[in-house]
Amino acid sequence: MNVRYARRGLTSFAVASIALLAVGCGSEEKPKADKSATSAAATQDGQSAPAQQPAEVPAEELATLKGQKGLELVINSVERDAGGFLTVKGRLGNTSAGVSAVPPQTSGDETEVVKHGTSLGGATLIDSAGKKRYYVLRDTDGRPLTTVGLSSLGPGKSTAVFMQFPAPPASTTEVSFQLPTFEPATLKLS
Repeated sequence: MNVRYARRGLTSFAVASIALLAVGCGSEEKPKADKSATSAAATQDGQSAPAQQPAEVPAEELATLKGQKGLELVINSVERDAGGFLTVKGRLGNTSAGVSAVPPQTSGDETEVVKHGTSLGGATLIDSAGKKRYYVLRDTDGRPLTTVGLSSLGPGKSTAVFMQFPAPPASTTEVSFQLPTFEPATLKLS
């Protein structure tokens, strides 16, 4: 047998194998329906009942900070991650009967942060035990790692917000959260 024909045969075999493998991995078999769930959705008269959606679990409120003109920041979570960051998540809402503008002071007074628009870049965490203040992180262009583009909220409206900080040492279990024009709050860290 000629070596040239052997190489062509091996190449053809390899291409065919890859094609079969791709077809086998790409199959979109629909998952089989669970018969017990289907039968539970039927009512006694034989008509199907609408599937019930799980009830939305209200987010835990770790702290509520009151601001100016009916603004309120509810902090729902404070999470450390493996990368050495601490992310604070919550909702900024308007409890007043009128439209409330987000004060520009919430962006802080650092020129690099302020030039990127209204944000929560002025937020800080204070570790009293470690005697350190942590500022909102910034990317390489100076944009704060927080919710940006905040302008105003209508009456009763709210929006999800986040802020990312460098994580305090694991031994720190409590920090003071501060945001300009809002009351300070104490946050427990796990």
